[in-house]
Amino acid sequence: MDNRFESSETLRNKCAACYRQFNKMEHLVEHMRTSYHSAHEPMCGVCRKHCRSFESLREHLIGPLPKAECEKIFKDQGCNLCLTICNSRNALRALLYRTANLGLYDELKMDNGRTRAVALACKMVGGGSDGSLDLCGRVCLIDEYENIIFHTYVKPPLPVTNYRYETTGIRPEFLRDAMPLRQVQRKIQDFLCNGEAIWKIRSRGGKARILVGHGMDHDLKSLEVEYPGIMIRYDIQTGIQDPYEDCVATMRLYKRMKSQFHISEDYPLATDPQNRNSFASWRQSELERMTPEEMLEISRSDYYCWCLDSNDCA
Repeated sequence: MDNRFESSETLRNKCAACYRQFNKMEHLVEHMRTSYHSAHEPMCGVCRKHCRSFESLREHLIGPLPKAECEKIFKDQGCNLCLTICNSRNALRALLYRTANLGLYDELKMDNGRTRAVALACKMVGGGSDGSLDLCGRVCLIDEYENIIFHTYVKPPLPVTNYRYETTGIRPEFLRDAMPLRQVQRKIQDFLCNGEAIWKIRSRGGKARILVGHGMDHDLKSLEVEYPGIMIRYDIQTGIQDPYEDCVATMRLYKRMKSQFHISEDYPLATDPQNRNSFASWRQSELERMTPEEMLEISRSDYYCWCLDSNDCA
């Protein structure tokens, strides 16, 4: 028997998103009930397969056992950072050019404008008897257009025993008259919350700002700033030691991910009340009569996609 061709029954029981095949339609329905496939999942630009994460998409394209056709096209026209497959090599070069040549500025400025997303990065000096205790010595905030909002040296509340000059570029005289940590903490906290009480902040709507960066838990802890996780978008390791350049790198990646084009949906999350009965058990018979494509149309994501930030009415 020639196994190269799939039977119509096999195709009927094949997931339209991840392409998994099932012996029975009821098994496919259960798979759709628990997988939360949606238009917001990372998708291969060649075969259109949905992947659960960018890590699994990367495995699909360039992993130890990639799909041969997809790997060939990606190597020629794909971006290794965001895994986008461009229409041509020229389009790929243009995409890569936009992430090159990071700029550097050094000025202190607090801007109370209505920018929606900001990137934050800190540089740590060392405290404690062995210099291993991380203390914030410099902090930078930039907006979506890479303009500096706030950039200053920070005077830690504890004595500095290791300035880590090789990676921070910070000397003792830079911190002597620097802004105290408590004052920096208040400025940044107020700027991020933007007039909203922290317990009222929500992911969609409202005035609070989206925060982008690498290692946010660590940076916010060093600044003694509290901020809800639903407003944080991260994470990238740049290896660059200047906080402004770290901010620019994370902001550029965030903007690229936010600009992904996904099908617009009035209620994009599985947790939205309008979607809670989409795969209810009492609809089992109805669901088994649907095609895989029809089930994918009513399936919704169980996580918040950053592209939804573009539609947010701040």
